[in-house]
Amino acid sequence: MSSSPKRSGQKPPPLLPSHFPRSPRDTSVSPRPNSPSNFSPRLTSDTMRRSGSNPGPNGEHSGRAEKGEGLLAQATHEVDISPDLPEEKQERKALSAAMIIPIWIALSSAVILYNKYLYSNLSYPYPIFITSYHLGCAAIGTRILRATTNLLDGLDKVEMTRELYLKSILPIGVLFSGSLILSNTAYLTLSVSFIQMLKAFTPVAILLISAAFKLQVLNHRLVLIVLLISGGCALAAYGELHFEMFGFLCQAFAVLFESSRLVMIQILLQGLKMDPLCSLHYYAPICAIINACFLPFTEGLEPFRQFMRIGPLIMISNAAVAFGLNVAAVFLIGAAGGLVLTLAGVFKDILLITSSCLFFGSSITPIQIFGYSMALSGMVAYKTASK
Repeated sequence: MSSSPKRSGQKPPPLLPSHFPRSPRDTSVSPRPNSPSNFSPRLTSDTMRRSGSNPGPNGEHSGRAEKGEGLLAQATHEVDISPDLPEEKQERKALSAAMIIPIWIALSSAVILYNKYLYSNLSYPYPIFITSYHLGCAAIGTRILRATTNLLDGLDKVEMTRELYLKSILPIGVLFSGSLILSNTAYLTLSVSFIQMLKAFTPVAILLISAAFKLQVLNHRLVLIVLLISGGCALAAYGELHFEMFGFLCQAFAVLFESSRLVMIQILLQGLKMDPLCSLHYYAPICAIINACFLPFTEGLEPFRQFMRIGPLIMISNAAVAFGLNVAAVFLIGAAGGLVLTLAGVFKDILLITSSCLFFGSSITPIQIFGYSMALSGMVAYKTASK
């Protein structure tokens, strides 16, 4: 017979979970032979003493082990293995959203108010040049970011071919260019507040175009949302004191172009996930060229002559704010959900309308407030229904 460890003076071997005798009342299922939990070299007798689960004189566990729980089960109960990691991640995401949303709202509002300030207060009524200038700076900026940062690493996942560029990027770029030109032209004759009210019609245009391409099935709820937003925008237009048909048509077609662009992105770029900055990398050069082609026939050389009168500081800062908005949009999409983005957009529109009244003397009638409230309610309902 072999002598016991105490008689031979040798140290007892490490006690693995599989070495412990099971209590008669232990009905738990033993670990599978190939299970990772079947081997735990750090669970020695010292570990058991620290956890209060020393085996008794007869080799049985005291405490919870007598109630039918093995060493691993007891460790699971007593050791808190990073239970707060998902909550910390969620809290970190909420914190980043709380930081980026005010920045996005500030930059988005600043771009609109800055352009309106250029057109009205500084007497620089050249929207086609401004959009061409912004897109040219964006084309340069995205390539600088591509070379110096990892913000455009998403381009590595996009296999851009000549056929894809001509059939997808070019048509979407044309719609994007038309949307920017028409929207900026509308600021020459319409107030900021009225334009923001008209932009509330964008979800309706997207719904109708999507239904025409059979991408969206209109149900009773969506029809009610369409009527709610349309009625609200109609009331806002009816209550406008300084209504200009030319500006109204420009903004209406700008909404149509922008809605068509968003639907075409869904159709033509299906399967290609590009954030706003990667999209701008492809769209900015072609849009800048398209816009520049209109310059000789619309605004001529006058914007270049007036450039130095405005000053390089104002013009460069104006383009920097516009480009910063596109960078902020990348972080905003990653930090917030669709409904949060909609609510942030609603708050931004209200802030813009208020700022327009304070800085540019825009007047708002009670019927416009009521109509815009209807449209905002429809926008939130639309986002909730599309979740």
